[in-house]
Amino acid sequence: MTDNRSGDRSSRRGENGRSIPTDRESPVGAPVIRGDESVAGTHAREAVQFDPEDPESLADAAEIVRQFAGGATNDDHLYMLRGAAACAALVRGEGSYKAAAERAGGEATVSFIRKWARVHDLPRSVRKQVAIGQIAPTAAKHIARVGGEARLLLAWATLDGDLTVRDVRSVASMINDGDSIEHALADHGVTLGELSLTLSPTTYRDLRRRASVDDVDPGRIVTEALEQYFE
Repeated sequence: MTDNRSGDRSSRRGENGRSIPTDRESPVGAPVIRGDESVAGTHAREAVQFDPEDPESLADAAEIVRQFAGGATNDDHLYMLRGAAACAALVRGEGSYKAAAERAGGEATVSFIRKWARVHDLPRSVRKQVAIGQIAPTAAKHIARVGGEARLLLAWATLDGDLTVRDVRSVASMINDGDSIEHALADHGVTLGELSLTLSPTTYRDLRRRASVDDVDPGRIVTEALEQYFE
């Protein structure tokens, strides 16, 4: 099976016509998050870039994948992202998940490489939350199983709904079985789009006053204001 996924730059247009990236937009193997000092601190200087077209870099990727599959992570989120990058680069360089698994050897299976390569394919906004420890890498594996806009919605619901890894796995499975993300999240006690915000006293006062005068829910005013902001 030839892998084309890591080269995709999929997106979906929202209701207002904006293009919403649902996959990574940077080159495969590029340490965009791992090389960001605001996220990785001094470790950013040690970030490794894997080039699928460079034999030496591909050999390094194979070794990292072998170690990664063997459990050498120390529960380090950045190390896991490096492992995911190595998986994605190895798949691209070898041409298939099967060939990548054979090249890496050890405990690196096709399933293992596929799951982590998909994590590397997640958009930057989600990978950043993995890097800073807000989304567990194991939860990211299940988020990555979901396609299109639902993967972004599931990522943010994971944060706002305080979902466990088991919850995320279950929701992802329900979505892939044909359920809507709204129904899948509701089944786990989470309302899609529900977010707790802290406003300044002045903004809070004015929001409540306008909502009362206009006889609308405050959320509607916030939604309309943010839609204009994001245009």
